[in-house]
Amino acid sequence: MADDARSRTNGGPLRAALAALAAAGFVISAYLTWVHLVGTAPVCAAGSTGCLAVQTSPYAEILGAPVPVLGLAAYAGLLLSATQRGQVGVYLGLLLTLVGTLFSAYLTYLELFVIGAVCQWCVASAAIMAAALVCAALRVARLPGTR
Repeated sequence: MADDARSRTNGGPLRAALAALAAAGFVISAYLTWVHLVGTAPVCAAGSTGCLAVQTSPYAEILGAPVPVLGLAAYAGLLLSATQRGQVGVYLGLLLTLVGTLFSAYLTYLELFVIGAVCQWCVASAAIMAAALVCAALRVARLPGTR
């Protein structure tokens, strides 16, 4: 019974999925940070100008920091939470993914209704964060005493 509770806290496949999602999100955020800092156009699907429009909009920075830097921090924290065993890592992952998903929803709203352009990289990051939220919520649900 103790081994079962320990394995449920450690998360096994859910931890691995969360770590993989965090790594993918980190790579996207790193690329978008580089694009922003260098001032080059992001690579997008043929004929799409949405990424450039979003990257050069007034909403591409918060308090002077590029928005993708926030993604770097969030995904790094999420990766760290996925490597932690026990309840602290599980709940930290849930908190980061919940805040990240809400912030991604806000950014998607800005893309659709304020900027009028959609960045494929941003949509990919938002989808990754939403998938990570599902994994994080499942990890919490599998903690001993939460059923």
